[in-house]
Amino acid sequence: MIHKEKITSSKDISFLNDYWSRYYKILFEARDDKKLIEARDLILNTTDQGGKLIFVGNGASASLASHASTDFTKQAKIKSISFNDHNLITALSNDYGYEKWVEKALSYYAEKRDLVFFISVSGQSKNLINGFHYAKQKNIKTISFTGADKKNLLNTNSDCALWVNSRAYNIVESIHTIWLTLIIDLIVGEAEYSVSS
Repeated sequence: MIHKEKITSSKDISFLNDYWSRYYKILFEARDDKKLIEARDLILNTTDQGGKLIFVGNGASASLASHASTDFTKQAKIKSISFNDHNLITALSNDYGYEKWVEKALSYYAEKRDLVFFISVSGQSKNLINGFHYAKQKNIKTISFTGADKKNLLNTNSDCALWVNSRAYNIVESIHTIWLTLIIDLIVGEAEYSVSS
């Protein structure tokens, strides 16, 4: 079935104007270069100490964790992994419960010199919180990318925390993507470069 082109309504224009203004406020009006550089420096300090980056998230944030770990490894030449293998997640969830699988994965893979990235819109997911507590108990550095309530546990307790002032999931996840890839390019030192070298 072919849909006839709809005439753009004032409601559509209003929605789009509001949507774009949300991005503008977060990316430009509330721009926090100091926090991005702090995150970059924590990452470089980790790799200088011989540590690796570990990325974890749920849902779309899990996809972003995979994206980030690949690009930090390939583009920035920083050893990185993400916990997104279905076998790992289901095996640990089956044996220890879904809320404990991140904690168990960290107990197997994380070392004191590593840096764990917790990516979460809410900053309150129980499996991430349990993993976060494990990292803190083992004196493993943490960094979080969250949104929603500024007082969420990950944002208020991570060694480095980047927070998006929005409760709109798609917007928060998109901003997280921009920030993570920006940090990669900040490390590389260029915005345009060959990704196959």
